[in-house]
Amino acid sequence: MRKDLMDILVCPACKGQLTLTIENEINNEVETGAMNCVQCEVDYPISDSIPNLISPVKVT
Repeated sequence: MRKDLMDILVCPACKGQLTLTIENEINNEVETGAMNCVQCEVDYPISDSIPNLISPVKVT
């Protein structure tokens, strides 16, 4: 995942801001890591450079 995508990505559950945690980076792309929602505190994993933004919870 390109790091500059963090400028446009939001939490799919609450539309809150996401923070990025990088575990492994190759050629300026995040290979593995996670995005965390500041508001609802949900983690979205990044595996094989693909962010999994399927919301595990529904926030009302």
